[in-house]
Amino acid sequence: MDATYITERIEQLKTNIYNQLHHNTLLKYIEDAKLDEQQLFFLLLPYLNGENWDEDLNTSAVTIAIVHASLDEHDKIDEYEATNKEQQLTVLSGDFYSGRYYQLLAETGNILLIREISKGIAIRCEQQMRVYEKNKLTIREWIHYILTIETELIHKFYSFYEFEKYNNIMTNSLVLLRLQHELLNYQNGQVSTFIQMIQSSVNISESVEKVIAQEVDMLKDELSEYLHSSNLLKDDIKLYIKNQLALVQK
Repeated sequence: MDATYITERIEQLKTNIYNQLHHNTLLKYIEDAKLDEQQLFFLLLPYLNGENWDEDLNTSAVTIAIVHASLDEHDKIDEYEATNKEQQLTVLSGDFYSGRYYQLLAETGNILLIREISKGIAIRCEQQMRVYEKNKLTIREWIHYILTIETELIHKFYSFYEFEKYNNIMTNSLVLLRLQHELLNYQNGQVSTFIQMIQSSVNISESVEKVIAQEVDMLKDELSEYLHSSNLLKDDIKLYIKNQLALVQK
């Protein structure tokens, strides 16, 4: 297995997801659902690393990705411009995606999985609502906020199928990728809601940029050491992750 094979499997999963979400009217006015390829990689990680994988698992992975797409669509809504056609269709697209993942889950008849995913959605949404509560949070609390948003649904997927041994690499990697993205945008003058909340609620003497950079460096060190010492992952998977995270080779 090499990076090309991994990329092909991710693209195959994306195709399966888009096939489930295809709707001509929505596509006429708004773009395809934005799928996070890094999240898709970690959904597929057990399969890529040689774990037993069947159609039930594949359907569940597609469903988790659709849940992410649904929640991301709703996140795009501008509360002050929610009456224009594009905003209305964005709301409808999120609702349509929600209907599709419940339909897929219902077809599997897997009530226990439905229950776990519903719990994951509730936990994720509770964290997102904290942004609007205007409470002062520490940098560690904001990191936990990002951790939940990025990883909670995949945690539920791993837990349900007894893949918990992949939680550590998945969690740290996705948090690192999000922080790297936030840091790059900030350096380019794009201040996200997440950065604004840190600036307004965290009492720090250092700059936000420096604090986030320190978190990035710490996560990089932890992940580099883990990938160097762990026997869990195949070597080609380790190399792929190192390249995606821009880690120094050890």
